[in-house]
Amino acid sequence: MTEEATHRKVDSHREAVAPRRMTRLDRTEALRLLGTVSLGRVVFTHEALPAVRPVNHLIDKGEVIVQLHDGAALTSIVAPTDTEGVVVAYEADAIDPVTHLGWSVVVTGYAHRVTDDRDLERYAVTLRPWVQHHAMNAALRIRPELVTGLRLTAEPAPAAATPDGLSDHS
Repeated sequence: MTEEATHRKVDSHREAVAPRRMTRLDRTEALRLLGTVSLGRVVFTHEALPAVRPVNHLIDKGEVIVQLHDGAALTSIVAPTDTEGVVVAYEADAIDPVTHLGWSVVVTGYAHRVTDDRDLERYAVTLRPWVQHHAMNAALRIRPELVTGLRLTAEPAPAAATPDGLSDHS
């Protein structure tokens, strides 16, 4: 583990950070956790360069739904409905800034514009954009092909030794 990973700076002082364990999440748990937060980041190609935008999302039938508005860079990536779609990545997390414990999920899949009017109406009521825009009139559906997730947990404390030299957990 590097020096940076085991210490953090607080008010110009270095402070030890407790050791952490990283475990992989299965697809079901990763998508469940993704559904517990509403803000994430969509990664896409814009003008031939990688771009990242923070957006609100919801999970609907195992797919990530993101609301769009006219003029947004994201509207330019949406493929016609008769194609396979455009590959994007979506990341969301809940990591405590002090303890550095929590989880992170990345979904990679094909993005399509939502065209069903009933779905659009339902998403407009459910999704709460963090910035109001007068033209929130579209949505993006990301069908997860690859789902990866990690959970960061504290390492268990070492077992304390007793006077006889045995640990408390022996």
